[in-house]
Amino acid sequence: VLVVAGRHEVPVDPQAGPVEEFAFGLRKLRVEAGQPTYRVLASRAGFSVSALSQAAGGRELPSLRVALAYVRACGGEVGEWEARWRQAAAAVRDTTTAGAGVEVVPYRGLARYESGDGALFFGRERVTADVLALVGRRRFAAVFGPSGSGKSSLLRAAVIPALRRPGTPDGPGGPGLGLGAIRILTPGSHPARTHTHLLTPTAESGEVLVVVDQFEEVFTLCRDPDQREGFLRLLLAARN
Repeated sequence: VLVVAGRHEVPVDPQAGPVEEFAFGLRKLRVEAGQPTYRVLASRAGFSVSALSQAAGGRELPSLRVALAYVRACGGEVGEWEARWRQAAAAVRDTTTAGAGVEVVPYRGLARYESGDGALFFGRERVTADVLALVGRRRFAAVFGPSGSGKSSLLRAAVIPALRRPGTPDGPGGPGLGLGAIRILTPGSHPARTHTHLLTPTAESGEVLVVVDQFEEVFTLCRDPDQREGFLRLLLAARN
């Protein structure tokens, strides 16, 4: 088990493109709703603070589910926003097709890097090696750092791809951890109910690594003490 524990919105220009325009609209909707905190929105929407803040971040178009959950939490008109999302998605596809072959800018600002961004994520080789060694030694490990220091990006774009790479010392095909699966989750507002299936034994061969990103949501987003205690019990039992 590997847990990651801990964003101020930067300005977004609605004229910069369809993603930025959509994010600007979400931010405006939130202001019109009385500017509830993202913690409040998360409790209404059923998605994490991180997922909702990224939806209005302006770096990438959120999924339709996340976008509409954001809209519902702000009291917006779902049909109107679904149409706006589909229009933005079509514009993004057109832009991507037209710009094929254009060099990709590696800097993602405050948006985290994902597992498919390994080629863009570099400069953290030493700490990546430290985390890999830690996971190899311990049944339970934690990564701490200031908010915005890149903990989620480190795990998703560097550590996890290294662990998934066959033939490496700590990869599924190497002599190290012998991983059969890697499961990534964020606690959310109902962690025990949402993630029981990810924290219970299965018939998978090899070790299963559970990565809990945004671990602080267990205390900042989950308001049900039974859900909190249940999730922590499941997490501790997963060490065995």
